[in-house]
Amino acid sequence: MIPLYRAGASVLHRSPTGAKLIVLAVVAVVCSLYPHTALTALIVLGLTLGVFLIGGLGPVAWLLQLWQAKWIIAFLAVSQAVFLGPVAALTGTVRVVSVLLLAAAVTMTTRTSDMIDAIERALRPFRRIGADPARVAFTASLTIAVIPVIGALAAQIREAQRARGVRLGVRWIAVLLVNALRHADDVGDALTARGIV
Repeated sequence: MIPLYRAGASVLHRSPTGAKLIVLAVVAVVCSLYPHTALTALIVLGLTLGVFLIGGLGPVAWLLQLWQAKWIIAFLAVSQAVFLGPVAALTGTVRVVSVLLLAAAVTMTTRTSDMIDAIERALRPFRRIGADPARVAFTASLTIAVIPVIGALAAQIREAQRARGVRLGVRWIAVLLVNALRHADDVGDALTARGIV
């Protein structure tokens, strides 16, 4: 769900990074705590489309983000329907998906470097209690950078399946996990070799 930055001159692109992150955090908390009905949850989902339009991203990008989150949506909907019932499942799933779409809109309209700088500035007051803003910002940048890598690994596994005419079923998740852990080891070795960790 976290795509790469798309250049543009929209209101969202020009908005301060810190303000976008604060609004995203507030909206996420409100969506989590406010007792939505199915109708208000669907209205919030519609408002996320408005955010994509304001950001100059368009409805196609919004639909693409929904498509990329299809497994998350399916898992949330089914698991909540089993335990909470269909209406609560619809409401809960739409709330989570709305926050994910808003996070995608922020990421698509904000350079990663600007996001890292904003996180580092926000954490500077916590130096007094031993926090290292630069290290936290670096960790955030690694997290953001690794998400497209995991997506690329998943695409490679699917292409290898098609090329060999083999269907792994749910076992492809185990293959992805092994490849992701191998990548994490490689990144850790590279950081250690450079004396960063």
